[in-house]
Amino acid sequence: MKPTSINQAWNGAEKCMQCPIRHLVLFADLQQDDFNQLHIPIHDLEINVGNSLYKETEDAQFVYTIRSGMVKLVRYLPDGNYRIVRLLQIGDLAGIEALNGSAYLHDAIVLQDTSVCRIPIEDIEQLNLTSPHLYKQLTARWQKVQTDADIWLAELTVGNSRKRVANLLIYLSHYSSKEHFYLPSREDIGAILAITTETASRIIAEFKRLGFIQTEHHNAIIDKTKLNQIL
Repeated sequence: MKPTSINQAWNGAEKCMQCPIRHLVLFADLQQDDFNQLHIPIHDLEINVGNSLYKETEDAQFVYTIRSGMVKLVRYLPDGNYRIVRLLQIGDLAGIEALNGSAYLHDAIVLQDTSVCRIPIEDIEQLNLTSPHLYKQLTARWQKVQTDADIWLAELTVGNSRKRVANLLIYLSHYSSKEHFYLPSREDIGAILAITTETASRIIAEFKRLGFIQTEHHNAIIDKTKLNQIL
C-alpha cells in the first residue's frame, strides 16, 4: 500500500468518539473505558486512486474502515483476467477475513481518493476479550458481507447483460447520499457483472441514448423508473 499521507495516529477516545460517521463503523458501540484499552495506534490514511490497501495472500495485520471514497475487492483468475467480488463504501470494513486469522482473500484497490482508518487486529482481539460492546458490530459486519454476497449472486451475475447492468446502476445509486453516484470504468463493470468490457460499453451507450443514464467522467445520474422496467 502507498498511502498519500498518514494524517495522525489516534491518541485516545476523543477522536473516535467525535468521528462524524461513528454510527456506521466497527467501533460504534464502544465506550470510554473500551477505548482506554487500545494500545496500538489507529491511523487515518488518505489513499489515492489506483493504490492498494492490501494484496491477496498478504499477511493480515490490519482491517480498514472506509470513511470516504470507494474500494474494489479483486480476485485474479488463472487466465490473467479479474473479477470484482465486492465494492466497499463509507462505513464498510475492508479485510474482515483477517479477524479469522486468514491472509487477505483479495486485492483491495482504491477506485476513488479514499480515507480510511487502519485498525490493528491486535486491538480488536484485545477488545473482544475485555469488552462486551464490540460483538454486536462484528456480527453486523459479517452479516453485511453475507448480504452483499447474496446481492452479487442473485442480482448482478444472473440474467441477460442489460438486466445485470440495470441492477448494478440501481445498486450503486442506493449507496450515494447525492443525486449522482460513482460509475466504475467499463472494464470494471464487466469484471463485476461477468460480461465483456465491450458488452458493458455497448449497454451503457444504449442506456444513454434512451435517457436511462447521464454520465460525466465517473459521475452518473439514472432514471430508476426506466431502469426498473428492464428488471
